Amino acid sequence: MSEPTSRAERFLTHLDALSGGVEPRFLAVPSTHDDLKDVTVVAYPNLPEDLQTSFTYGVSLAEHESWTSGRPELCLSVRSSDDSWPEALGVMAESLRGQCPFRYGDLIRFDTPIAPDSKMTAFLVFASTVLDPESARAEVGPPGQEDSDIIHLYGLYPIHDSEAEYIGTEGLESFWRLDWDRHDVTRPPAV
Repeated sequence: MSEPTSRAERFLTHLDALSGGVEPRFLAVPSTHDDLKDVTVVAYPNLPEDLQTSFTYGVSLAEHESWTSGRPELCLSVRSSDDSWPEALGVMAESLRGQCPFRYGDLIRFDTPIAPDSKMTAFLVFASTVLDPESARAEVGPPGQEDSDIIHLYGLYPIHDSEAEYIGTEGLESFWRLDWDRHDVTRPPAV
């Protein structure tokens, strides 16, 4: 097998290593930014078992002043086979790249439920619970230029309006310690 030559190929090689060779689906989201390429969502069914896990590629092509030690891409793992989840991930990522820093604790609110099989209306950005810290870091720079181009994979968690309000008043740490299934899109609100 030949060495990956592009940044995108190096990122896909990283995802292939994480997935153990499971064949993903690719969803393209056309760019609304003149200077940026499309966003691609790489979606894996049953990875890990009983979760649909999707990754973006294209957020990290944008610039943001807070991205000093690497650039983000997003990871969404939900207990749902509905394609609305990876589609919503892609559309949101494409529209907010370069504007939203995608830092831990950031809330991304929708005016309506994110997908038909859920009442959740927001995403919370935090560390991925399906990736260990080493796997959540991808070196995508040219060979021989280690640490020149780093992608950090940040987790997204669907949440209810009341939970977003709770995070706003009580903080992320307090919310994260509550008893809630981070991947169940049909769960009742934790608060």
